[in-house]
Amino acid sequence: MPPSPAFSARIDAVAVWLMTSGVRILLILLAASLLLRMIRVLVARLSPTLTSLVQQSLEAQKRAQTLTTIARTTATTVVIVLTTMLVLGEIGVDVAPLIAAAGIGGLAIGFGAQNLVRDIISGFFLLLEDQIRVGDVVKIGDKAGQVEQIGLRIITLRDFDGSVHIIPNGTITSVTNQTKGFAYAVVPVGVPLATDVEVVTALLKEVGDSLRQDPTLAADLLGDVEVLGVDDFTTPRLKLTVRVKTLPAKQWRVARELRRRIKIAFDARQINLL
Repeated sequence: MPPSPAFSARIDAVAVWLMTSGVRILLILLAASLLLRMIRVLVARLSPTLTSLVQQSLEAQKRAQTLTTIARTTATTVVIVLTTMLVLGEIGVDVAPLIAAAGIGGLAIGFGAQNLVRDIISGFFLLLEDQIRVGDVVKIGDKAGQVEQIGLRIITLRDFDGSVHIIPNGTITSVTNQTKGFAYAVVPVGVPLATDVEVVTALLKEVGDSLRQDPTLAADLLGDVEVLGVDDFTTPRLKLTVRVKTLPAKQWRVARELRRRIKIAFDARQINLL
C-alpha cells in the first residue's frame, strides 16, 4: 500500500528541514566546538606566557593563572549561550520573547541579588587593580590570614591555626596587605630605665651585624638592622625599637630570630629585658 499524500508531505518536510536547518545546526555546533577548543588552547598558551613575564614573583604568577581561568570561564559561557540561542532559532523557537523574558527576569533577580552583583563587581576590581594576590598575608576587617583563593565573588583566607575564612568581596571596605613588595621586622626592646642607652644601642647593633652575616638569613634581608632609638622612657622601662627590611612574608621569621639573639646577648651582659 503506497504511503498517503500527508505522510509523504511530512517526509518531504523533514528532509527539507534536515537539509537546511539541520545542516545549519550541525555547522553551529561544529563551530561552537571549534571555538571552545580554541579557547582552551589559547588560555593554555596564555598562562605560561603571563607566568614567564613575572617569574620573579610567585604571587604574580598565581594572579596570572587566576585571571586566565576567569577569562576561560567567561569566554566559554558566552559561546554556550550564543550557541543555544542560534540552535533554538533554527528549530523554530522565537528567541525574542525569551530574551525579553530574560531581561525582565534578570531585572527581578537583580533586585534580589544585589549582594551577589556587588560581590562580583568588587572581585573584578580586586583582580584588576592587583590589590591582593594568592599567597599574600592580609587583614580584612577582623579576619587575617594567607590568601588561598581569589574569585569574583569571595576571597578565602587561612589563618595561623588553620581556620578558613570565606569573605564575600562586596563586604570588603579596607585591606591591609602585609606581604606586598617588602616588609619590616619590627622588634621593641624594653630595658630598665637606669640602663645606659649607649651600651644598649651598641649591643643591639652588634646583634644586627651578626644577623646580617648569617648566611641562612641574609637572603631574607633587604637592608641593615636599624636601631631607631628611644621610643619611650616611662618608669620603670626604657623602650627602644629595632627594625630591618625583609622580603615579603619573611618578617616574622626574621623577627623571631632577632628576638632570640637579643635575649642571648643581653643575658650575656646581664641586662634585664622588660
